[in-house]
Amino acid sequence: QVQLVESGGGLAQAGGSLRLSCAASGRAFSRHSVGWFRQAPGKEHEFVAAISWIGGRIYGLDSMEGRLFISRDNAKNTVTLRMNNLKPEDTAVYYCAASESEGIRTIAAGYDYWGQGTQVTVSS
Repeated sequence: QVQLVESGGGLAQAGGSLRLSCAASGRAFSRHSVGWFRQAPGKEHEFVAAISWIGGRIYGLDSMEGRLFISRDNAKNTVTLRMNNLKPEDTAVYYCAASESEGIRTIAAGYDYWGQGTQVTVSS
């Protein structure tokens, strides 16, 4: 089992930045790929970004193109999602998830472990 805890969400102004962190505990985390998803009220989960255990990255939202950076520190069992130039439409609950697969997954069904989520609210 892997336990995931997100942090770093909160209220931000449009144009600002936030850094979300996902801390893992439990089984060895370093060989898991990790993804971030978000869910806005009344919407389905959206894939935001993912990183493989060796650092390969993929970003999923055209609306956030150029505004994201995902990174990981396997020694510290953390994955970080940096979001820049935030917009009100980025408001959502952001979840991190870990996959037993070493390869990157871009759909929610590809992930085995989920955190509780962290709320991001962007004001205009």
